Amino acid sequence: MSAQDFLVELGTEELPPKALNTLAEAFLAGIDKGLQAAGLNYESKTVYAAPRRLAVLITALATQQPDRSINLDGPPRQAAFDAEGNPTQAALGFAKKCGVELSEIDQSGPKLRYNQNIAGKPTASLLPTIVEDSLNDLPIPKRMRWGARKEEFVRPTQWLVMLLGDQVIDCTILAQKAGRDSRGHRFHHPQSVRIGSPSSYLADLRAAYVLADANERREIISKRTEELATRQEGTAIVPPALLDEVTALVEWPVPLVCSFEERFLDVPQEALITTMQDNQKYFCLLDADGKLLPRFITVANIESKDPQQIIAGNEKVVRPRLTDAEFFFKQDKKQKLEAFNDRLKNVVFQEKLGSVYDKAERVSKLAAYIAARIGGNASWAARAGLLSKCDLATEMVGEFPEMQGVAGYYYALNDGEPEDVALALNEQYMPRGAGAELPATLTGAAVAIADKLDTLVGIFGIGMLPTGSKDPYALRRAALGVLRILIEKKLDLDLNDAVAFAVVAFGTKVKAAGLNDAVLEFIFDRLRARYEDEGVDVATYLSVRALKPGSALDFDQRVQAVQAFRKLPEAAALAAVNKRVSNLLSKVEGSVPTVVEAKYFDNANEFSLYSAIQQADQAVQPMAAARQYNESLARLAALREPVDAFFDAVMVNAEDAKVRANRYALLARLRGLFLGVADISLLG
Repeated sequence: MSAQDFLVELGTEELPPKALNTLAEAFLAGIDKGLQAAGLNYESKTVYAAPRRLAVLITALATQQPDRSINLDGPPRQAAFDAEGNPTQAALGFAKKCGVELSEIDQSGPKLRYNQNIAGKPTASLLPTIVEDSLNDLPIPKRMRWGARKEEFVRPTQWLVMLLGDQVIDCTILAQKAGRDSRGHRFHHPQSVRIGSPSSYLADLRAAYVLADANERREIISKRTEELATRQEGTAIVPPALLDEVTALVEWPVPLVCSFEERFLDVPQEALITTMQDNQKYFCLLDADGKLLPRFITVANIESKDPQQIIAGNEKVVRPRLTDAEFFFKQDKKQKLEAFNDRLKNVVFQEKLGSVYDKAERVSKLAAYIAARIGGNASWAARAGLLSKCDLATEMVGEFPEMQGVAGYYYALNDGEPEDVALALNEQYMPRGAGAELPATLTGAAVAIADKLDTLVGIFGIGMLPTGSKDPYALRRAALGVLRILIEKKLDLDLNDAVAFAVVAFGTKVKAAGLNDAVLEFIFDRLRARYEDEGVDVATYLSVRALKPGSALDFDQRVQAVQAFRKLPEAAALAAVNKRVSNLLSKVEGSVPTVVEAKYFDNANEFSLYSAIQQADQAVQPMAAARQYNESLARLAALREPVDAFFDAVMVNAEDAKVRANRYALLARLRGLFLGVADISLLG
């Protein structure tokens, strides 16, 4: 079967840059789906996307659809005809479904059957529908109409190229009649561009100053930006999302270095970077120390004979934005950071929980409580907590919301606050996402934990628990943040006590009954998913969760120890024994004796196990006190032999009540040793 290359290019007004990659990939996927459904084979597929065009190239596409056969089984003969041989509704319905008369249905077998051979169609006749369906299925939130036309698309369409080999596909899609004429760069080559063949598409457009391949444009921008930054003795900040957006804004990228007045460097560099990246799509430059240079790189969409004109234009445009940032910074510094708390007294955090200032006061007290228990400075933590929300009322954060925390850091330093206090104002929001940076200071860690626990307790306390799809206060992220800080920074904090402290701080604003348990359950439940991602078995997590440790760090240390224990050859047998012992003890009526009395032993294996338990107890007590859980479980693994011998030779449920009770006491001692780390009966 013969094959030819196929090209489709839809020309439009400038497409939304942030959506260009998504639209291109969806266009390619839609065409691929249509070709697969039609049974049309091909060798390879490629998508091209530029500001004014979406294109797909299919190489070696079959020019003829293969023949197909349809075989449909219908109702059994006895259900298809009545006693007189007349067709029933079942037979008539089957014929209608097949789109034929009943006489055309095969009635010779036990079931009615419809067989049809369908001749394949020429690919050229199928392509218009495939392309149109793909365009209709693009993920476009809001489509537009233009002029008096009824067609809708993300932007007005301007031209359409559809070639199968040298043949133009005769069709009209989105008000554009297909041809072989594309368009070049708006200024360098405003004339139409004749596409010789699908394979010459990139070369034909390149000659007209259009780089249709987004990957090629991205590589040019990235490489040239790096070269220019090196010449300026700096490093360019090139966030992937910004690089993609700039790539989607230009057809013929020409990066250029521009500059701004050095006086603007007195403004927090985060604000300058934010406005230059978000509003102007510039790449900022940093020196070797990570400080902002008074220069930036813009990517022009034209190869100018006088690039200085473009540079001057960009410098003129950016100046008012930097001036705004400078103005806000100076205005905010006219008063102390703490003074902004007055404004927050009128800003609602949550209707039932009071103002943002109320939250800051609670966080201050809780942060001091936490800092004292993790080795931090309680007074610094209290101060940072009180200032933690002040910058939300500043002009800077009002204009640049991304500056929350960062602005507070600069204003606190300006006011002469201790550096740890200033740093904590930004670190309170850490980690800002999965795997993101954690607070570097203990003060910041205390405030971050306090802020998150306050939110968790408050929102749970008014009954606004997150659902499967809704979590407006990001409680899951808050819980994970608390756990990450405590575990990864190895901070030993009893969350039972910390949550209880937070509950008291809310007073009557929350329903305190059962609140501690609900919040702790929610927090520690987040660990389950964390451990699953790390390859830790759920049973390991559950064995530790059964003991309800209050410290996240302690919880993690136990989990790691149990995970290591499970690799020991004795682990499975000891887990099974613990499960057996747990079941035996759960059936005991009344309380199990706490003292083991050797006088009731009547078997040497009882003496052996009792001796082994006493020795193990003495060995693991200091280990448990030092949280050396790995060593503790490794030592307890040595009990396997005397335990096995005991169960082989001893009947636990002896007829003599005192002997039986003594054996229960012995097994309770055995189980208690393991419960010092985890309930390993759950590993079986």
